Amino acid sequence: MLVNMKQMLEKAKEEKYGVGFFNAVNLEMARAVIETAEELRSPVIVGTAEILLPFMELKDVAGYLIPMAKEASVPVCVHYDHGLTFERCMEALRLGFTSIMYDCSTKEYEENLSLVKEMVKICHAMDVTVEGELGHVGDNAGSGKLENPSDYFTDPDLAEEYVKKTGVDALAVAVGNAHGDYAFPPKLDFDRIKEISDRTGIPLVLHGGSGLSDDDFRTAVKLGVSKINIFTDIDKAGRAGIEKGLAEGASTITALMPYQIEAMKEVVGEKISLFGASSMS
Repeated sequence: MLVNMKQMLEKAKEEKYGVGFFNAVNLEMARAVIETAEELRSPVIVGTAEILLPFMELKDVAGYLIPMAKEASVPVCVHYDHGLTFERCMEALRLGFTSIMYDCSTKEYEENLSLVKEMVKICHAMDVTVEGELGHVGDNAGSGKLENPSDYFTDPDLAEEYVKKTGVDALAVAVGNAHGDYAFPPKLDFDRIKEISDRTGIPLVLHGGSGLSDDDFRTAVKLGVSKINIFTDIDKAGRAGIEKGLAEGASTITALMPYQIEAMKEVVGEKISLFGASSMS
């Protein structure tokens, strides 16, 4: 069933489990995520991000994800992640996405607050939830890498004000996490997570989930993280599945598809179980 994030994440926060968000830039990824969620009776969030649109356009992602979500036997939220422009967020809204992340985290605080507040006003009128980001989650490599990530950690004082003034339904936090592969094990600021959770009272979001340890996830969820973003892990699993298929003699795209889907399903299932979301739908 197609839902927005609000009730899904509020329940997760109250019962102290996490809901996985998995980017699905093709049909095989979408199948792996939704089929696994159904098998484990877990709520799930699936979608794409603006940076991934070169691989699959927004209208095409909506074309397969939204019908699949409607037909699913578990709650599925279709989320547009890291929306960087107002125009693209509005396009996602028109296409039927049920949740929008308007990422204004690289802007000055007051501009971030003002822009996201307006997005919340628009989206809530259409029963669509909004995720904001305060502080900034950088990348582990490339142009998005931050020299001193702690300079961009989420400030609990500002977080409390930001949530009150914008009305966001979930808040992405920068607490030592980063996008992509970790070169070294990250050190999450758990005290900061707890303080932000206590002071804002809303579900928190952990970006850059691929590569964190099992204990990191368990502790973060216990302290208030309710949505965890995973992409790199399933992206790499899909490649591993294809490589296995090739090694076993599969020689066509259709013959390789089952290998790819099965490998990604294994990772999705591991994450859902680790987050404690099995049988929570």
